[in-house]
Order: sequence, then structure tokens, then C-alpha cells
Amino acid sequence: MRSRPGGTGARDGGRRGRTHRAPPHAGRAAALAARLGVPVAPAHASAAPGVAEAVRALAARGRTRVAVASYFTAPGRFHTETAGAAPWIASAPLGAHPDVARLVLHRYDAAAEAGRTAPAAHHALVPV
Repeated sequence: MRSRPGGTGARDGGRRGRTHRAPPHAGRAAALAARLGVPVAPAHASAAPGVAEAVRALAARGRTRVAVASYFTAPGRFHTETAGAAPWIASAPLGAHPDVARLVLHRYDAAAEAGRTAPAAHHALVPV
């Protein structure tokens, strides 16, 4: 693969020269890897690359103690499946931690401020 001049993508010769971009989370994964001093392979619960694929990629690099750290707020199907793919340990859901609640409220306030077209009586929140 060759870097594309002026961008973050790369050319994949096997894909008829189409250009694809690096995943948006690649920079965050690199920053986390630098902070922790271990390789970080981002994965998704319901899209590619999945957790099992990321774990296999790390195992191919000789890593046998792979932890899965999820950002799920509650237990459920996705947390159960991703934790099951962890060959070593898996984090618990974030749950009702006060910092998570503050972040949700902050994000709601920012979104509400940007869309102040309806009276507050019509506002609601669905945390997902």
C-alpha cells in the first residue's frame, strides 16, 4: 500500500485503485497505544473489524494476553458477545458512573443549545 499524497487514505492495488481512508478512530487508537505502551486494535460490536478479528490480529503479532475494553453503558447482547471474544480479560459496562451521566447531560445540553427551535416542553432524551 502506498500513502496517498495530501490525505490519510491509502491505495489498495487489489481493489482496482480505489482509495480508502484510515478509520476515524485510528488516531485515537494510536494515542491510546502510546499512553499504555501496548498495541491497540480498535474493533466494533456490530461492524467490521469485529472483536474476534482484532484479537486475531494482535495474536498474529505475538500478543497472548489481550484485554477487551468496551464502551457499553449497560450489560446486554453486545457486551456479552465482545466479552466472550476476549482471550484474557474484558471490562465491565460503564454503567451508571457519575462521570458518564455528566457526559450524557453535557452532550444533551450542547445538542439542545444547537437546536433551540422547539419549546423545552417538547424535548426528551433517549440514552443509547
